[in-house]
Amino acid sequence: MNAPAKVAQTPDAKDRILSDIRARATEFQALRHIPQDVVDQFKSLGVYRAFVPERFGGDAKSPAQFCRLIEDISAADASAGWVASFGVSATYLATLPQETYTKIFSENPDAVFAGAMFPPQPAKTVPGGYEVRGQWPWGSGIMGADLAGAGIKVEGNDTKLPLIAIMPRDKVEVVDTWNTVGLAATGSHDIKVDGVVVPPEWTFIRGSKPTMDDRQFRYPSMALASQVLAVVALGAARAALDYIHEGGSRASVTGAPKPGARPYLQTEYAKARGVYLGAQALFYDTLEEAWDALEHDEAVSRDLHIRLRMVASKAAKDGAEAARMAFALGGSTAIEKGHPLIRNMIDAASVAQHAFLSEGTITAAGAAMFDEPTMPGYP
Repeated sequence: MNAPAKVAQTPDAKDRILSDIRARATEFQALRHIPQDVVDQFKSLGVYRAFVPERFGGDAKSPAQFCRLIEDISAADASAGWVASFGVSATYLATLPQETYTKIFSENPDAVFAGAMFPPQPAKTVPGGYEVRGQWPWGSGIMGADLAGAGIKVEGNDTKLPLIAIMPRDKVEVVDTWNTVGLAATGSHDIKVDGVVVPPEWTFIRGSKPTMDDRQFRYPSMALASQVLAVVALGAARAALDYIHEGGSRASVTGAPKPGARPYLQTEYAKARGVYLGAQALFYDTLEEAWDALEHDEAVSRDLHIRLRMVASKAAKDGAEAARMAFALGGSTAIEKGHPLIRNMIDAASVAQHAFLSEGTITAAGAAMFDEPTMPGYP
């Protein structure tokens, strides 16, 4: 199978796709997942080939370039941005045997991977590999995936990290469990597997060292995993702030001054925009610092590694706060069911709830700065 030809992107094409996503946000909420035609649009934007090496037909983008794209998508719809963020999976899969990675991405550099990794389920060693059975929650993006992964623990294997078994998406049953208020359209249903045998070469240890030495694979993997999620909160905050700004020139139905002429709104809007811009600037500056360091160093320094985690947590929390502040400026109409401000506020807050970005990660960053014990796997 030949690799699909790259789609030349123009700003107009990207803008049309983002406009379509924005217009269909209510549809996505009703579906509770991002439909296949939108996943195909993600492919045309280069979401899934972003981290794939050029020798396999990919684009080999930097983390900052990828996160800027995810922020743009998230500003159109946060659930869409969350699903697109799993384009980062091309870096997870770099811990596969190189022959397996080559097979996946040489045949299709836009291959879509989704997985549910915890809690790892017991798997038996059988002829041909590992027999995978069980049910896993949080299968974000599984509805549009080509490949699915499930966390397993093989009998006799004492590794503390989960082994991820990869199989074709059609070998996995999706159990409809996703019914949430925040990030409602991510389709993060449970996945269920019943006796699929996965060859050892189609498994990898999550968090282990990649088998290839490309710069994107030397970038700290857990930091990147947290960053691609955190930036969804920045996108949701941007959308909420843009909504307030666009409404600032509209005449009031009560005859009061237009919103943008009211001193309290001017003050609070400037504060909220400042929270967003400060988090955004620190976030991208730190990502670019790490990317530049890896041009001549094998790995980032410990200090920079800690900061990479910290700026992700900060982006998520400040994005959630900026979206909340925007909602507070929305007036009484903002409480209407499905209103963009309330959706953006809840979506941004949901990002900050993720285990990679929660309050405990701020504590861990502080502990690491003092060389005190941190949670396992941090930074």
